[in-house]
Amino acid sequence: MKLPKRIIFLAVFVFLIQILTAAGQDRVKTAEGLVEGTGRQDSGVRIFRGIPFAQPPVGAFRWREPQKPKKWKGVRKATDFGPRCMQQPVFSDMVFRSDGLSEDCLYLNVWTPAEKKNERRPVLVYFYGGGFIAGDGSELRYDGESMATRGIVAVTLSYRLGPYGFLAHPELTKESPHKASGNYGLLDQAAAIDWVRRNIAAFGGDPGKITIAGESAGSFSVSAQMASPLSKNLISSAIGESGSVLSHPAANRIVPLAEAEKEGEKFAKSLGAETLKDLRALTTEQIQEATKNPWKWRFPLAVDGYFFPESPLKIYAEGRQSHVPLLVGWNSEESNWRGILGDQEPTPENYEAALKKLYGEKSAEVLKLYPGETREEVIDSATALAGDRFIGYSTWKWFDMHVLTGDSPVYRYFYARPRPALNADKTAPTSKGAVHSAEIEYAMGNLATNKVFAWTPDDYKVSEVMQGFFANFIKTGNPNGTGLPDWPAAEKGKPFSVMRIDVESGAETATGRDRYLFLDKN
Repeated sequence: MKLPKRIIFLAVFVFLIQILTAAGQDRVKTAEGLVEGTGRQDSGVRIFRGIPFAQPPVGAFRWREPQKPKKWKGVRKATDFGPRCMQQPVFSDMVFRSDGLSEDCLYLNVWTPAEKKNERRPVLVYFYGGGFIAGDGSELRYDGESMATRGIVAVTLSYRLGPYGFLAHPELTKESPHKASGNYGLLDQAAAIDWVRRNIAAFGGDPGKITIAGESAGSFSVSAQMASPLSKNLISSAIGESGSVLSHPAANRIVPLAEAEKEGEKFAKSLGAETLKDLRALTTEQIQEATKNPWKWRFPLAVDGYFFPESPLKIYAEGRQSHVPLLVGWNSEESNWRGILGDQEPTPENYEAALKKLYGEKSAEVLKLYPGETREEVIDSATALAGDRFIGYSTWKWFDMHVLTGDSPVYRYFYARPRPALNADKTAPTSKGAVHSAEIEYAMGNLATNKVFAWTPDDYKVSEVMQGFFANFIKTGNPNGTGLPDWPAAEKGKPFSVMRIDVESGAETATGRDRYLFLDKN
């Protein structure tokens, strides 16, 4: 039977209207112009990738504070991740979805569950880890879709790394309107927070309810943003996973600007760059070649008088950090016993000798705090000490100072779930505890994206609890909620509770303060 032309025309018209309507739902008007995302997923989440939050930091903008993005005409496709910032392939657990490497890398990604732009959902802005030399917002473990299904607008971003992100130099300081140099990666993060503040309402987010979070260098970044006048008043809460800028002297990489400038001058001279003009004339390939060994050049964070008006330690000690709720913690095996003993066997004799080498006449005091009378005890204590020196102490210091000088709730966790067997050959992991970065997929609800490990029902149980805590905290500033163990906030003058996160999670009295007070002075 032949259909009348009028019915065919009507069907085509309705079909076109549906297409145009769907396209309209995928489009969001930012301050700079229209972006079109990937459309609503089966999860109900809409995704927008590769949105510029600053102008490309190239040419005259290389080693400059990020500049606000230019406006564009028409519709900008936001379906693919932007390039990741220049770096070397350092960490094997980083799985990127970005469009290659480039100095032009200041882009962010948005996952939103909102159906209408006036919904005002809470916002999560997540900073990746990687020692400030590697990482990217496109990594699978940071994917925001799972968080978005819990009613949160999730944002990841890229920030400059290595020499591109942290090179200080006297000529850069001189040309700066703020008389500061270095810290460009931190300034990128601050610019991204500002972009979110200005634009996230168009994606259904609440610009007055922004939680910043991160792991390792990302956690350092959260503590830094809380101390900086550029961003501390733009956030409503913060999450730190393993690390802060309040570092132990053994791991400290925060120095006065003049010292950071000297490091920058050494780097410039190693490349034959006598002037700032010479530095900016260097090709990306030349800089990459010079940093082929990324551990040779480690550019410190600088107390530059702008991002950090004073040392972060002084800012926190005087209570001038952002007074927002903080959820913070670290893992049970942040480092290995070999971090203390090296290639030596973990015998009591070798352990005592290693402590004498590190602490001299105070080694007997360390031995009381981290005892080692048997091989097993040496392994446990050396692992604890190595982890504390690496990152546990700095996280504790952040927690402790925010409790003592802040006026907002602080929640501390201890993550103890070891990763399961490897997926390929079911080989059991070599670590007894939760290694550095092990909690990320659990916290973000992304276990299924990591094909390396043979996740078990217990792992998904842990993830449900940890992500539940994080999601509640992002929404309310309090991790507690239905179906979760009770998590008391720390209170001044009272024994602190810590939430132990494992297959069986629960609050317990915090221990180890005497260890951290010792490390505070040594």
